Amino acid sequence: MALLDLKSLNSALEELQQERGISRESVLEALETALAAAYRREYGKRGQIIRATFNPQTGDMEFRQAKIVVDNTLVRGEDEEPVDDDDHRSRFNPEQHIMIEDARRIKKDAVLDEEVSFPLEPREEFGRIAAQAAKQVIMQKVRESERASIIAEYGEREGEIVTGHVQRFERGNLYVDLGRATAILPYDEQIPGERYRQGERVRALLLRVDESVRGTFIRLTRSHPNFLIKLFEAEVPEMASGVVVAKGVVREPGSRAKIAVHSNDEHVDPVGSLVGQRGVRVAVVTSELGGEKIDVVEWSEDPAEYVKEALKPAQVIETELHEEENRAVISVSEDQQSLAIGRGGQNVRLAARLTGWKIDIRSMGGEQVAEATEGGDVEITSDAEQTQIDAERTRKESETAPSEKTAEEKAEE
Repeated sequence: MALLDLKSLNSALEELQQERGISRESVLEALETALAAAYRREYGKRGQIIRATFNPQTGDMEFRQAKIVVDNTLVRGEDEEPVDDDDHRSRFNPEQHIMIEDARRIKKDAVLDEEVSFPLEPREEFGRIAAQAAKQVIMQKVRESERASIIAEYGEREGEIVTGHVQRFERGNLYVDLGRATAILPYDEQIPGERYRQGERVRALLLRVDESVRGTFIRLTRSHPNFLIKLFEAEVPEMASGVVVAKGVVREPGSRAKIAVHSNDEHVDPVGSLVGQRGVRVAVVTSELGGEKIDVVEWSEDPAEYVKEALKPAQVIETELHEEENRAVISVSEDQQSLAIGRGGQNVRLAARLTGWKIDIRSMGGEQVAEATEGGDVEITSDAEQTQIDAERTRKESETAPSEKTAEEKAEE
C-alpha cells in the first residue's frame, strides 16, 4: 500500500544525504522502526513484535508480526513457576514466542532464537499516521545531525576564545549567537557589573559542550581564570609561542586579578612582555574585562621570593617561611601596610590563593596586621583596618580635590 508523498520524502532523503551527510539507509531504517511502533500502538496487541518494510520507490509498506523460536529450555509455561533462583527462563507469551516444533511446520530449517514472521493485514486508514511518523523521523535525524555537528565543531574548541552577538536574556543568563549555534553565558560565569545589549558583540571562553536529554548546550565563561590567560595569549606573542608561560592566575572577576608568569628564555622579560610598551598590552586585556585591575608578577621557584612578588604592588622588607605550617611571615613598613593588605584584604587574599601559602603580614615592630589563608580567608586587625580606611579616604580626597594653580598660571590668567 502506498501511503506517503514519495516526491517530498525522496527529496528530504536526498537533502539529508547531500547537505548533512546522513545516509538514506539510516533514515529508512529509522522510518521502518517508527512505522512498526506506530502500527503496534494503533492496531497491535500487548507484547507483539512488529516489523515494517518500506519501499521508497513505490511507497509500499508491509507489516509482519515476528515470533522468536523457543523450546522448553528457554521458556516456561504460562502457569509454570521458576524452578529456583537461577531459573532465568522467560515466561511463554504466544504473541512473542513460537515453539520450535510449530516453527518447523512453517519453516523446515528454523532454529532456536530465530525470528519467524507472519504477514499482518494492511490498514488503509494508516496513511495519516505513517506520514506523521515519517515527518518525526526526518526531524529527529536533522536534530541528531545538528547535535553531532555542534559537538564535532565546538567540542574541539573547548578552552578557546569565541566571539558572538547577544541574542537574548533569560533569567540572568545570556544567550550568544555564535553563527552556527547558540551558546549560553550563565549568570555565575559573567563578570559582575557588566551589562549587555541585544546584538552587542561579546567575547568569552568556551568552557565546555554539555549533552543532555534536552539537547546540546555550549557553555561560555568570562569569569574563569583561563579567560584571562587566553586574552594575554592573543595580545602577547611571547605567550602565544610558549616562551612566556603562566604559572598561576587568580581572579576576583571585574575587580582584580594576579597572574604569575615565567620565561623559558633568560633574555625575555616575562613581566615586561605582558605589560607591553607603556602598558599597552595589559591595558587591552583590562579593557576587555571591564576595567579589572591586573597585577603581573614574576613566578619564582623560591617560595619566599614568589610570595614577595605576589604581594606587589606593596614593597616587602623581609620574608620568613615556616614550612611546617605552610606559613609566610611578611614584614612591611607602616606606609606599605595598606597596599599589602589591599581594599577589604583583597591584595593579600589573592596573593595567598596564587602562591598557596598562608600569609601573615606584620609591621616592623612585629605586630600582626593581617593574615590570609591559602583558601583566601582574611583577618585584619582593627588598627590596620582603620589605617586602610584612612588611606582610602585620603586617596579619594586627593582624586576629587581641585588642583592648586601655580603663580605662573595665575599670572597668565
